[in-house]
Amino acid sequence: MANDLLTETQVENTYDASSIQVLEDMEHVRLRPGMYIGGKDDRALHHMVAEIVDNSMDEAVAGHATWIEIELHENGHVSVRDNGRGIPTDPHPKEPSKSALEIIFCTLNAGGKFSGDSYETSGGLHGVGSSVVNALSDHLRVEVARNKELFAMEFSRGVPQGKLAKIGAAPNRRGTAVTFHPDPEIFGSLKLKPARLFKMARSKAYLFSGVEIRWKTALTDGDTPQEAKFHFPGGLADYLNETLSGSSTYADTPFAGTVSFEKFSVPGKVEWAINWTPARDGFIQSYCNTVPTPEGGTHEAGFWAAILKGIKAYGELVNNKKASTITREDLTTGAGALVSCFIREPEFVGQTKDRLATVEAHRMVENSVRDHFDNWLAADTKSAGAILDFLVLRAEERLRRRQEKETQRKTATKKLRLPGKLTDCSATNREGTELFIVEGDSAGGSAKMARNRKNQALLPLRGKILNVLGAASSKIGTNQEISDLTQALGVSLGTKFNVDDLRYDKIIIMTDADVDGAHIAALLMTFFFTQMRPMIDAGHLYLACPPLYRLTQGARRVYCVDEAERDEWLEKGLGGKGKIDVSRFKGLGEMDAKDLKETTMNPASRKLIRVTIDEDEPGETGDLVERLMGKKPELRFQYIQENARFVEELDV
Repeated sequence: MANDLLTETQVENTYDASSIQVLEDMEHVRLRPGMYIGGKDDRALHHMVAEIVDNSMDEAVAGHATWIEIELHENGHVSVRDNGRGIPTDPHPKEPSKSALEIIFCTLNAGGKFSGDSYETSGGLHGVGSSVVNALSDHLRVEVARNKELFAMEFSRGVPQGKLAKIGAAPNRRGTAVTFHPDPEIFGSLKLKPARLFKMARSKAYLFSGVEIRWKTALTDGDTPQEAKFHFPGGLADYLNETLSGSSTYADTPFAGTVSFEKFSVPGKVEWAINWTPARDGFIQSYCNTVPTPEGGTHEAGFWAAILKGIKAYGELVNNKKASTITREDLTTGAGALVSCFIREPEFVGQTKDRLATVEAHRMVENSVRDHFDNWLAADTKSAGAILDFLVLRAEERLRRRQEKETQRKTATKKLRLPGKLTDCSATNREGTELFIVEGDSAGGSAKMARNRKNQALLPLRGKILNVLGAASSKIGTNQEISDLTQALGVSLGTKFNVDDLRYDKIIIMTDADVDGAHIAALLMTFFFTQMRPMIDAGHLYLACPPLYRLTQGARRVYCVDEAERDEWLEKGLGGKGKIDVSRFKGLGEMDAKDLKETTMNPASRKLIRVTIDEDEPGETGDLVERLMGKKPELRFQYIQENARFVEELDV
């Protein structure tokens, strides 16, 4: 077997000044696109369009643009145009040989949104959006109309193809137009989808009532219109009414409003809309400065705090003693909610801005929404009473399920036949409990010593679980590993699965950080997707992130999940004394309990990946799983051929 790791002596001998690489901005983006847009997948591809649209939205929110046009061309290029002020084209003060436009599109951390002088609120704060899109496009053209003159500049993979050129007069035009084509070297055969871009265009119009969004596409999927215009004066209330159209609701009109943060030190505003319905599952969509925050954040937390305190106060006012038992979990069941805030210099988690981290946003949103919610409940007692009764029923049902679950857990070990060697936790209810599905008995031994006995349970598996997509249903029902797993979880399979029967709050797949471990994790995710999908939809399934390497320099110790992270630490050093010792974990069973606890099991220091399903159309994920894990090897071979160019390195 080929050696895939340098010995410690080799690392010491070859690691010198010549080993240090200094990458230019564009080179680094192309080498590590995941650091900037989250990866090379379909979501990252469409995030590139969002980055350019967000720049135009910032112009609109600042009052400088009234329309934005998004156009998908037949050749796969996409154009985003606006009638804003236009990107500055004059020479940059610090680099007079380059225009400001070239600096913006070729330099990370360059833009007009850091000081707050150009934009009071902005979605693009990191100064990398335009330059990242440029680096990951095989062709990008910018046209700017300023001061009645038209300028243009073209790039390829982040490299200018000439200087900024004045191409003529533009007496009746103003603003910026960016046209780009995602680079096949990065995204392969992935294509921009009309339906996904159309949905994004419409949502942007809802988020700011002062802008008109124009949509055009030369490509069609049959359902997406080729042209459309969006302008919604009612903002989020219009959005929610359309989303819940045809569904019965507990309030005739949603609780909606807009409030400026005049009382607080951070300028901005919040807009919201919420209603409850018995006809569908609850959902919340939140935004900050028109940027979607799918993982929520402080603005979401503040909104739910306001709603929870308001409904409890109303229950106390009408002498409903059961209102005090309502929790946020009850609120979100059956609630359709939209929250959008605009704040200056927000703090996001990651470049893709999936979660807002600005601490002040919690208090600002909560205080702003709370007073209006109290007044709304008092003014519409019919709706308030219906909502309160619904939430009380949800709370009673939740408490009943918890009581049943506690009773089940107390007798579970007597009922379960567990040749899979389940090591259960001592907690008597599901909330906060975790089941680690561990690869092999040796790993289970280390994990058993590293776990928190109160809330962490273990189930070692012997070898690879059955591929349920390649097996007959009778074989699935008689497979011992699957039987052990379903009994430990307390559930049934397929149509008989009920997410409320789960005995644990988090189901965590913990396998070795190698090819075999990844295969076992894929088999388990296939099993859960096909037999227990509601568990994934409800957010109960996770992947552990055990490290592959441990680097030690004196008293300093660092864990690395892969070769890339190892190499980065080797380049910059650990900050300790002496040489850097490199240890590679061949498996979880080789990690001692201290290492395993610190890196993989302790909630305070571990990393978990929540398994989610992101699909534009129903059945899209199922088709991909069937293609990769099903009975037809020719489909897998075709997929490998189409995507082999993305494989940078195999650890074998």
